[in-house]
Amino acid sequence: MSTELGTAEEMEPRELVHFVTQQTRFALINNILQHPDQLPSMYELEELNPSVSDATVYKHIQKLIDAGIVKEVALDDDQRRQGYPWKFYGLTEDGRTFLDEHNLLTAEETLQQIYETISDKPEKMVKYENAPRPDKA
Repeated sequence: MSTELGTAEEMEPRELVHFVTQQTRFALINNILQHPDQLPSMYELEELNPSVSDATVYKHIQKLIDAGIVKEVALDDDQRRQGYPWKFYGLTEDGRTFLDEHNLLTAEETLQQIYETISDKPEKMVKYENAPRPDKA
């Protein structure tokens, strides 16, 4: 799957800013930034976006991966635990640099503070938040 625009290297900066600030994609980027480990699972992303279908969340994460903004990271087989997620989504170094250069990370600390105040998380989401995560590489 690839974006209509291609990879981040193929896009003009203006096109890439427009691409990442599309409402659903920008919400997903913000969800990644606000997560305690900045590596939410797909389930957590879906729960944080209840007005968007699960298929749409997945589609937009794939577009962000294809553009080089987001990466999928997985636990090694020996670290996986039954009943817990093993795939997570975080910003790439290039993605973080691009967002920073275009002042799209200015609310990162505020997003994290807001996330900490969410008190009505489903039990499964709390469980997934506490799941083992790969080391940030």
